[in-house]
Parts: sequence; C-alpha cells; structure tokens
Amino acid sequence: MQKTTESSSLYSNLELMNTSELLYNINKEDQTVPITISKILPAIENLTNAVIQCLQNGGRLFYIGAGTSGRLGIVDASECPPTFGVEHGLVVGLIAGGDSAIRKAVEFAEDSYDQGWIDLQEYQINTKDIVIGIAASGTTPYVVGAIQNCKNNNIATGCIVCNYNSPLAAAAQFPVEAVVGPEFVTGSTRMKSGTAQKLILNMISTTAMIKTGRVKGNKMVDMQLSNNKLIDRGVKMIMDELHVSSEKAQELLQNEGSVRKAIDRYRDSNK
Repeated sequence: MQKTTESSSLYSNLELMNTSELLYNINKEDQTVPITISKILPAIENLTNAVIQCLQNGGRLFYIGAGTSGRLGIVDASECPPTFGVEHGLVVGLIAGGDSAIRKAVEFAEDSYDQGWIDLQEYQINTKDIVIGIAASGTTPYVVGAIQNCKNNNIATGCIVCNYNSPLAAAAQFPVEAVVGPEFVTGSTRMKSGTAQKLILNMISTTAMIKTGRVKGNKMVDMQLSNNKLIDRGVKMIMDELHVSSEKAQELLQNEGSVRKAIDRYRDSNK
C-alpha cells in the first residue's frame, strides 16, 4: 500500500507555472494543515498530558527523528530554555547522524534500527522520561527502533507521523497521526508534513510549559534575558504587573535577574 506521504502531487507540470501560481498553490495546500490538526486534537491531548505527567514527576522529554523531522525536534527542544527558563537537558532533541546532521544530511544514518536506542542510552534514559518519535513516513528505522526499545523498557512513548497505520504509530503508546495528504512536490515532506509536525510540537511543548508553571498570565516570566530585546520585554512585563515606573522595573530586573523573581521580591518587600 502506497504511503500518503509518497503519493503523487495533486498538481502537475510545476515547472510551467509562473511564480504567482506556484506561491498561490503552495499556500492553498498549506491551509489544509491546521484543519487536519483540528481533527486530531484528542490524540495530541493524550500525548501532551503524558508529557506533562512525566515532567511533573521529574522526568525529561526527548524528541528523536531523522532529517527534517529530527531538525524540527531539535529546534523545539533548543527553544525551551530561552523561552521558558528551564534547564538545558529537560527537553532534548536527537537526530540520526548526530549534531552534524543538523546542517548537512548524513547518508544512511536513519537506516540503523539500533542507533536511536544507543543514542538515547547516552542520556541515561529511564522510566521517568518520555520519548516522542518524529517521522513523517512512520517507518524510519532509527526512530522505530528507538521507540520499540523504549516500549520494551517501560519508557513512555509518543510519535508524530503523517501516514496511517505505520510501524511507528503501532509501537508508540501515544500516537499522533497527522495525515495532511500529498505534498505539493511529490514526497517532499519538508512541506506540509513538516509544517504539521512543527505546529504539533509547538502545541505540546508550550502546553507542557504552561501546565508546569513556566508562564504567568500570558507572559514568559522565566525567559532568559539573553539580549536587549528580551530585557526590554522583561521591563515592560514588570511595569504592567506591578504598576511601577520603567526605572524601577529596570532596577528590579537588574537586581534579581528574572522577571518572576523581580515581581516576587517586590511583592514580598511590600507586604
């Protein structure tokens, strides 16, 4: 049976389209992605709740994938510390072929069934953790092997795939199947499939961070103050929350080093 991710594009003779037609049709296809995701929210919720439970119990979240899927997991993992102030290592992204594969494809790296589990063991993976396999095809040996080995060792697992009835979904405890249909360029899963994976990763990690206390109101109060833009944002957060002047907010932020601590310290001193 042919995979949906490998099925022929709904569009032909792409090279004969002008730029306007290409952009219009790509955008038209992209608009179908959030509609597909809206239909699988219960599955995403099940996986997200499992992630939240693991984090609340002192575990870690791992993403594992190959190619575009692996890179998307690494992007999401790498953005959690600066955005939410969590320690590096709470959310980890692994890619077939190692860090060098982030920028340049490593030939045949995804074809090893055992390497994914070997890579996870380097992090002393254990039953407190949860591992989400990301693979548009749902058949990538590197990812399937990792998830199956996790299952065999009583480690919680989820997956994000873009085909129905895949080996990866069968192995995962909390599967998410985001079947977005044929790609605009046949088989180019960096397009709609990648977009779907990115949106779902955003949903999972953001919801998990909110539910584990990393957001107050609608603000990133634990964000790392790593550049002037973020420092300015932090000052404005303190001003809005405490109704103090810009100068006072800057002083508090400089003294405490984080928005949350600045707000808490000010309130404690004014009780």
